[in-house]
Amino acid sequence: MKVTGIIPARMGSTRLPGKPLLDICGKTMIQRVYERALQSDLDDLIIACDDVRIYEVVKSFGGKVVMTSKTHINGSTRIAEVAKDLSTTYIINIQGDEPLISFKAINKVISELKTNESKVVTLKTKISDKEDILNVNNVKVVCDNNDYALYFSRSPIPAYKENEISGYYKHIGIYGYEREFLLKYVDMKSTPLEKRESLEQLRILENQYKIKVIETNEYFIGVDTQEDLDKVRSLISIND
Repeated sequence: MKVTGIIPARMGSTRLPGKPLLDICGKTMIQRVYERALQSDLDDLIIACDDVRIYEVVKSFGGKVVMTSKTHINGSTRIAEVAKDLSTTYIINIQGDEPLISFKAINKVISELKTNESKVVTLKTKISDKEDILNVNNVKVVCDNNDYALYFSRSPIPAYKENEISGYYKHIGIYGYEREFLLKYVDMKSTPLEKRESLEQLRILENQYKIKVIETNEYFIGVDTQEDLDKVRSLISIND
């Protein structure tokens, strides 16, 4: 059962233009993500990019990279373009703006895919800070008793009550897919809740498929803003 990691990377971020090539303590963001993902149990790792500048940088540090269309609406369709030509059982979608990604977190997803043959697997981590709970950039998830997602939202779920900050989980945007399901999923039409929340994973739930959600204690900072970038640079400068 071969497992292939694909990192989607595009230059067109509105909040941080050229995000994959931003410098983080002497290395580009995309190199940081790639090198950390390489430490996992993946059988293969590929960067799927939309710009020759990313392509050339990846080649320069010895990474494996494929050029994809510039017209993709999200990372899932970008990785699917690459996945359709691969002979692999599973695909791991690793976000290109997670320079602190842990190989242990990736391995949790791989283990779940192989052990329970789930079609879709993702991660969650506990949050207990009021600002994180209320922050719309932090996607929250609630699950059933078997750790399958019930819903994802940018709003606090369950409902936020002052001084009650337990029971909240932040969704970590690493996805493991059965390859055949990924190709099926990206051909599904967008759904009402997906559009309302701007969360593409809701399309899976609205089409009555399950998403297994594994808890992790690993620390993540997705880089969406200059503040995020500064925080990551500070952490890496301390630990490198």
